[in-house]
Order: sequence, then structure tokens, then C-alpha cells
Amino acid sequence: MASRTQLSRLGLFDAKVPRYTSYPTSPHFKNDVTPDDFQSWIQAIPENSEISLYLHVPFCRRLCWFCACRTQGTSSDAPVTAYVETLKDELALLKRHLPRGVRLSRLHWGGGTPTLMSADHMRDLSETVREVADFAENYEFSVEIDPNEIDASRLDALFASGMNRASIGVQDFDPEIQKTIGRDQSFEITKQAVDMIRERGIQSLNADILYGLPHQTKEKIVDSVQKLLSLSPDRVALYGYAHVPWMAKRQQLIPSDALPRPDDRLDLFEAARKLFVWDNYEEIGIDHFATKDDGLSVAARNGTLRRNFQGYTDDPADVLVGLGASSISRFPQGYAQNAPATSVYTKAIRAHAFATVRGHSFTAQDKLRGRMIEMLMCDFRVRTEELVRDFDTTEGELQDIFNRINSEFENLLVVEENGLFVPQKVRPLTRLIARGFDAYELSSAGHSSAI
Repeated sequence: MASRTQLSRLGLFDAKVPRYTSYPTSPHFKNDVTPDDFQSWIQAIPENSEISLYLHVPFCRRLCWFCACRTQGTSSDAPVTAYVETLKDELALLKRHLPRGVRLSRLHWGGGTPTLMSADHMRDLSETVREVADFAENYEFSVEIDPNEIDASRLDALFASGMNRASIGVQDFDPEIQKTIGRDQSFEITKQAVDMIRERGIQSLNADILYGLPHQTKEKIVDSVQKLLSLSPDRVALYGYAHVPWMAKRQQLIPSDALPRPDDRLDLFEAARKLFVWDNYEEIGIDHFATKDDGLSVAARNGTLRRNFQGYTDDPADVLVGLGASSISRFPQGYAQNAPATSVYTKAIRAHAFATVRGHSFTAQDKLRGRMIEMLMCDFRVRTEELVRDFDTTEGELQDIFNRINSEFENLLVVEENGLFVPQKVRPLTRLIARGFDAYELSSAGHSSAI
């Protein structure tokens, strides 16, 4: 790794930059993408092709203070029941405009807490989805599972509906940290949930863990990672906690003076990273790890790894359709986002209209720069040959961009005739390097720490 002095001089410990799960990033979306655009983009999907479908369930029994997602608390099932009916109506609306023969390469239920739905709701929603589009041959159906909000009957319903990948959020197992972030979830209850998942024959398990949490030390994150490794997840996302209390008001409940310093965050990340590598997980991009036979590892080896709003993916589909309040869709033509407020979203769907309120239509430059950033984030390499083949650019134009960015990073990158490469020693700077390809101004809303 480059020296701390170099990393500091280049901005790693001070800068706030996007995570680049999209390009342009969502703060640059505008309200000039309409429901009519969404409908026309749906209708333009080729017949008999494969798409990815995301369903957002924004409800939680309890609101974790660290979370910056679009969620709302509920102590009763009534709003959940009403929301499921609205989702079914949106699915019916999608079905009317979806071209013939379209199948699902991926289906993901996220939130919020999708597993707060009853078993009956899960079966009902799944049946409705399958009426819209059936699974493709090598489909993946994943669900975000809260170990505190799951039981045998709901897992049975999900398994019977075709779920073949489960995703659990761990964050950290330390009781003091959990109390500080408003997320009580013991190792024992997490293991119980994992055991129930495995008992049903669901072999693929994702897990999320965070570094940079309040009161987190190297000793604590090592203990949490070791406990997580004992559960044998197939895929792990090691995310940096983004403390953005000006955007996520509930984070104001987390004491800022208990947060690790930026250079300590790097130590926490490295401590966790080494444990995953020592346990024979392959490093995927900037913050994921996977067993060698997992789809992410295969995609990383053969150059087909992609990046979207859910992080790294091996999904081959060009279209991601997001349904539910605040969901974002990605089409070859651009991004489209549903109304974030559940009430506004529901009103639109009940009026038999799509709930799109904003988005972004791609320009030729967006597509070129977006692909360069995706290459960098996935492969740490930007390939000239592919870009010249697929976009309106030249080797000379690309070389100028590569040389400029390399000079901004003290020539620590490798610029070759066939592209730009980020050596292992400077990979902590990857998001900052990606910023060099970004033609948009940084959002005034701010972003998370570069490490």
C-alpha cells in the first residue's frame, strides 16, 4: 500500500466522494424524466430478453439509527398490507407494457425490511411477479433478511417461491456498537437465522458488515469478522459507514465524537480485509469478498463484473426495473426513479399511472464516462480497445484523459497503450480516481468519506 503520507496528500482522509453505484449519481437526477418516459423505455425492451427486477419494501419494525435508506417505521401490519396491494397494482401496470417473452435474470426484494411481510403476503407478491415475467434459466432470487424479523413459516414461503439467495445485514456484533447505532442483533439470533436458511437448501448467502462505526476498534472488528466467517457466507460486502446526519436525520442520534478518525477507518478496513483474504475469499472490487465458486468471483475472473445500485453484480441484464416507493430503474436510455414518499407513490399507482418523478436521460458522454468508471470500480483497469469499439471516442482522446488523471495522482497509476491500470498499492484511492472521470460537479448534498 502507498504510504499514509501519500494517501493523505492525495485526499483519502479528507475527501467526500460518491460510491459510484451509478453514473451520473442520483443527486444529479432531475424531474424531466416522466412516467411517459418510463413507459416508453419499458416498451422498448426487446422481446424474449432478460431483465432484472427490484421490489422495494420501505417498512421496518424499528428504525436503525445508522441507516440512510428510505424507510419508515410501523408497529402494525395495516400499512404493509396496503403497500403490498399497491405493489401488485404496479406489477399489473408493468405487465400491460412489458414486451412478450421477457424473463427475469434477477429478482431482488430489498428495503426496509421485506421479511416483515407475512408468509401470505410473500406468496401473494411472488405469484404476482411470476404472472408478469417468469424466471430465466439461471435466475437468482434474493431477499434481504432481518434475523430479528424472520421465522420458519416466512422462510418456507420464500423458499417455495423460488428464493435461492439470502442476504443478511450484520453491521457489527459488538453490543456497545449495536446499542450506539440502534441495531440490537446478537450473534446467536443471526446464527439461528442462517441455520434456518441453510436447512431449507438455500446455498447462497450474502452478508453485509460495516467499518467506521462508533466505538469500533481493530479488536472489535476482528472479533465480528471472525464470528461472521464462522457462518460461512458465500459473499460479503464490507461497507464503510457513511455518517451523513444532514441527510439522514436519525443519524443525529449517533455521537460524532465516538466515530473513528478517517485514518483509523483505513486500519479497520485493512484488519477486516486481511481476515477475509486469509480465509480464502477473493477480493471483488473495492469492498466485496466472495468464495472462489461464487458468481461474483467468476465474473471478476472473466471480466463480466458489473456495478449497480445494489453494489457489485454478475447480472448480465441491461435493464433493471425498480418497483415500489423510491425505487430506481436503469435502462439503456437512462435512469428513472419512483416517488420517494409512499403516499405520493401510492396515489400515482392507484390512478393507474407509473410513479416516476425524476431521473436522467443518458448523453453519449454519460455512457462513455459511466463505462470508464464502472471498469475502474470493477476491474481497476480502463480498457482502451473496448471503449474505442463501443463509444464515439479515439485512442488519443482517452490517452489524454488517462495522462491527466495520472498526473493528478502523482503518476502512481499505470498508463499503457491499451489503457489505465490502478496498482494494488493505490487501490484505496479508487473512488477518488473515479472522480477524475466524472464530468459533473460534486453534489451540494455531499457524499460519504473516500475511505
